[in-house]
Amino acid sequence: MESVLIIDDDEELCSLMKKCVEQEDLSAVIAHGGMEGLHYFDDKKYDNLFSLVILDVMMPGMDGFQVLKRIRETSNIPVLMLTAKSSEEDKVSGLRLGADDYLTKPFGIKEFMARVNSLIRRYTTLNPTFNEDEDCMVLRGMVIDKANRTVLVNHVSVELTSKEFDLLTFLASNRGRIFTKQQIYTQVWKEEYAFDDSNIMSFISKLRKKIESDPEHPFYILTVRGVGYRFNKEAWV
Repeated sequence: MESVLIIDDDEELCSLMKKCVEQEDLSAVIAHGGMEGLHYFDDKKYDNLFSLVILDVMMPGMDGFQVLKRIRETSNIPVLMLTAKSSEEDKVSGLRLGADDYLTKPFGIKEFMARVNSLIRRYTTLNPTFNEDEDCMVLRGMVIDKANRTVLVNHVSVELTSKEFDLLTFLASNRGRIFTKQQIYTQVWKEEYAFDDSNIMSFISKLRKKIESDPEHPFYILTVRGVGYRFNKEAWV
């Protein structure tokens, strides 16, 4: 059964959201604060259980943005953020940190459940991650041989550096999901973010020149303005 982690300090609203998701044959775990939510999220007992995090922005202590930042250090699970504010600045801040969708309080139950079901469906069906046990990814015009760390583009071998290969494999393994520059660095370099955004942009630009037939109009690695990058789902055969 798909499960949702609800992190919100409003106990009454949490109970209502839990009741709503359970009526859709989903289970729910409730946390009434940021630290409690991260405890559930990091608990090995819940490993691979959650398919969605519903996260309130305005909470005492650790707010939703801080929680989202911690989640994005290790996971690309969909995050639906709840906010009492409708300012564009708040939404942009959340999207930059890796939020998948926003819902402004107060909201209707039908809209809430539509967002929940859409994010879970997109995560579990439309954007499956690459199976680590498979050796190759066969894409449109490209073959990534993970075992031998080689890449063919239109049947021609492309020489990539070790990090370029890791970056390409990471993005391709998560087709369609959007990653911020900080997420990319954390996931590929496996260390705390140390580059500025211009360096990540330069790194991706070099990779594009090697794999794209037209780097100025890329097909594989797409830019999501103001947020980051994603791998084109249409590249998958």
